Amino acid sequence: MHHQQVSLFGGGDPGIGDLAPARRTQLGRGAWIDTLPGWLSGADDLFERLAAGVPWRAEERRMYDNVVAVPRLLAHYGPGAPLPDPVLDEARDRLSAHYAAELGEPFVSAGLCFYRDGRDSVAWHGDRIGRGDSQDTMVAIVSLGEPRPLLLRPRGGGGTTIRQPLGHGDLIVMGGSCQRTWDHAIPKTRADVGGRISVQFRPRGVA
Repeated sequence: MHHQQVSLFGGGDPGIGDLAPARRTQLGRGAWIDTLPGWLSGADDLFERLAAGVPWRAEERRMYDNVVAVPRLLAHYGPGAPLPDPVLDEARDRLSAHYAAELGEPFVSAGLCFYRDGRDSVAWHGDRIGRGDSQDTMVAIVSLGEPRPLLLRPRGGGGTTIRQPLGHGDLIVMGGSCQRTWDHAIPKTRADVGGRISVQFRPRGVA
């Protein structure tokens, strides 16, 4: 139906582009990524709204004998929870429709990470809590705000590290075996970079 192809928003408001131009890169070991720069237009305005309006929370984790702050702010919207901006609902619906045949189920949850500056980061990991540890799945990430590189490398180290800059409405979808055979990270940087918000859409049972 044609109305599904038209953004709910016009003018300078956020709008979502076609997913057909997404470029797939085979990583090996059954893993792949789709990338689409600038998929979401008006992303900087959306960044400002989310930075100010989302109930961000700081978390701590135990590291050896110390409790340390997680170096980013977090928010999570589970299945059925209203997302903090309508354009995110539209983005999730578009992704679910585009990948329906391949994924076999919709994206249902959204995790948000706010990297406030270059000191915020996420260490090497895969989304292996739940089904991602044993099954092929997908995680779709929309990046807002200033670009930061997403690094990918084969699980266990070794091999070539792939560097994928993400910001200003860029989309990356990690699919196939990516979560269990590859790791990804957002490294710290000494550069004077502004804030970035990562919106991660996941299917049921993947975290």
